[in-house]
Amino acid sequence: MFQRAASRFPERLAIKDPREEFRYKDVDQASQGLAAFLRSVLGLEKGDRVGILLDSSARYVIAYLGTLRAGCVAVPLNTDNSRENLHYVLADCSISALVGDSRYLSRYGLWDRSWLQEHAELPVVYTGQPGSSAPPSGCYSWSDATTIPVESGRPPLNPDDLACVLYTSGTTGRPKGVMLSHGNLAANTESIIQYLELGHDDSIMAVLPFFYSYGSSLFHTHLAVGGTVHIETRFVYPNKVLERMAEEKVSGFAGVPSTFALLLYRSNFSKMKWPHLRYVTQAGGAMAPALVRELDRVLPNTRIFIMYGQTEATARLSYLPPERLKDKIGSVGKAIPGVELRVVAENGEDVEPGQTGEILARGANVMQGYWGLDRETQDALRDGWLHTGDLATVDGEGFIYIISRKSELIKSGAHRISPKEIEEVILENTGVSEVAVVGWPDPILGEKIVGFLVPRDGAELNHGQILRQCRSRLASFKVPHELINVDELPKTTSGKVKKFLLKPGVCDHGMTRS
Repeated sequence: MFQRAASRFPERLAIKDPREEFRYKDVDQASQGLAAFLRSVLGLEKGDRVGILLDSSARYVIAYLGTLRAGCVAVPLNTDNSRENLHYVLADCSISALVGDSRYLSRYGLWDRSWLQEHAELPVVYTGQPGSSAPPSGCYSWSDATTIPVESGRPPLNPDDLACVLYTSGTTGRPKGVMLSHGNLAANTESIIQYLELGHDDSIMAVLPFFYSYGSSLFHTHLAVGGTVHIETRFVYPNKVLERMAEEKVSGFAGVPSTFALLLYRSNFSKMKWPHLRYVTQAGGAMAPALVRELDRVLPNTRIFIMYGQTEATARLSYLPPERLKDKIGSVGKAIPGVELRVVAENGEDVEPGQTGEILARGANVMQGYWGLDRETQDALRDGWLHTGDLATVDGEGFIYIISRKSELIKSGAHRISPKEIEEVILENTGVSEVAVVGWPDPILGEKIVGFLVPRDGAELNHGQILRQCRSRLASFKVPHELINVDELPKTTSGKVKKFLLKPGVCDHGMTRS
């Protein structure tokens, strides 16, 4: 798909990051050069895994495309990780080569003498400066790896061949490697292009990390149609990103709920005009109706796509058409083209409107399984369907409303409580920027309901008022037993809240409790 776009639009701008920009023909040549290097110099074969330890950048995309063109399997690596976790992933997928930035190679001890001695057979392609000393043997510079003569041929690839192993973001613990084939990537990319109506005139401001399935889908789709990918890794300074968005006149933007909370409540986004912004997309967790309404108010002329997906489904499973945003607030819509979705009860039958069940998915985008985890694969893929673990209801028109992850349900007394409903009520308070509701151990109830609140800038939260609001809107057993103010919520690099870290004693610093 990229090759076709590069042939049609060789001179068009393909990728621009804060340091470099590449036309389609430049990306094409560099990725072909890397593919030739991996095969002819490093001797890699079809199916060998190549780790990519780079920030989201033009070079990341070139490394990714070059790996796939060589017939190898891309393994995107989280650059904001613990050393233990990163080493676990490297060992888990048995990588045959590593492409990494010298900063991260140093940070994670991948240039340490002891690690190099233990992995002497692992070649490394590095970007940036190797430091004061010469790079260790078996290491090759980026320029050397991308400028060798291009081979005329490449290994034949089939839709069922493995393309990448994407490790889940670890919101509930140790990550699992999701195996995605070339057919998975192509199917999901074509479907997203169709419902977003993407064309070569579109451009995207990408602030989500590319090792995350949502982030990778941004360059998959835009580079398949001849569009432009603008990359920003400085979202901690949102106003700088907004200035560049306006300057580049981008037509698209993508984010998770915390992305839009930051834009709406802690930046100049609401004060600026966005005449060129044709669409925005949101996924990566349910977004509270209050936040959706505020986004719609700020962007009255922009198409807003509320979406739902999983890494196990390559990226996307459903979307809510923008024209239904107001009358279907809170819904994630219906299945994307080429995908079937069901919401089923425990007996396997489709639920009636208003009943709660688990979302099942079937389509060419559904993963091959989890790397090296047969039992987990069998649990997730049963009878031809992906069992998502997400609980939802449907309405009379078949629109889906997410309730909760099965693993996030709070078991309080005799009740099973979805934190999402409580979070949505709390977010209606104008002083609250973000909220996460979890269960804490309780000797009587089993779990008590605890809400972690991030105040908007300068806001003083009245916990008593918030609790009264909850009592007026929720059943008594759903009202939080405790509210805690925090400066920020613990999140993955992709912006998802790590609720498993919101445990007693973990977040004591900077908390106000009631």
